[in-house]
Amino acid sequence: MTIRVVVADDQELVRSGFAMILDAQEDIEVVGEVGDGAAAVAAVRELRPDVALLDVRMPVLDGIEACRTISAGTSCRTVMLTTFDSDEYVYEALHAGASGFLLKDVRRDDLVHAVRVVAAGDSLLAPSVARRLIEEYTAATARPAAGALPVQRLEVLTARERETLLHLGRGLSNAEIAAALVVSEHTVKSHVGHVLAKLGLRDRIQAVICAYETGLIAAGTGARGGAGSRVSPSGE
Repeated sequence: MTIRVVVADDQELVRSGFAMILDAQEDIEVVGEVGDGAAAVAAVRELRPDVALLDVRMPVLDGIEACRTISAGTSCRTVMLTTFDSDEYVYEALHAGASGFLLKDVRRDDLVHAVRVVAAGDSLLAPSVARRLIEEYTAATARPAAGALPVQRLEVLTARERETLLHLGRGLSNAEIAAALVVSEHTVKSHVGHVLAKLGLRDRIQAVICAYETGLIAAGTGARGGAGSRVSPSGE
């Protein structure tokens, strides 16, 4: 199955470079290249790609707002691209519904990998965009997060599902959660699915945010060291 991609960046050389890298892959087809956020939204609605690569800073409509509109109105998954390794951009992008966040100096293979991971329904953060940034921004900042869930929302979870969310927030894989709960990985996958569905969360990255925003995990105590890479809603 071919992964259809739209690339949105106001710098033509950057946009064309990413498009060339992705189009060279047998399983990826770049179906559109645009230079601003509004055009990105229009292209996604018209071309129905699987993944949209969005520059954070674009004219007419910035990448964050474009991501929010795309995530709310389509099934297309988004990967944010920026030259800025900023906590705020990660925070805003994830709350807008982004499934991935990469810096523009990403290696060729890592860019291709990110598109494949996100298209498969997983989520991905650049290694330099560590989960500690999410922790610091969602739990240690004074301002309330947009769309933050009150702690009462966790009441819809069973005790085991609440434990599962706690472990998700700490960055554990399904295998590690299974070991901690002394259950099978299949059971953990079921618990994860129930947590996401009951709390209206799109993927495991949003589950991490939720764990901090509801106070289930306190700032500075949750994420294990060496955060980075892939976060999969289906399993690893």
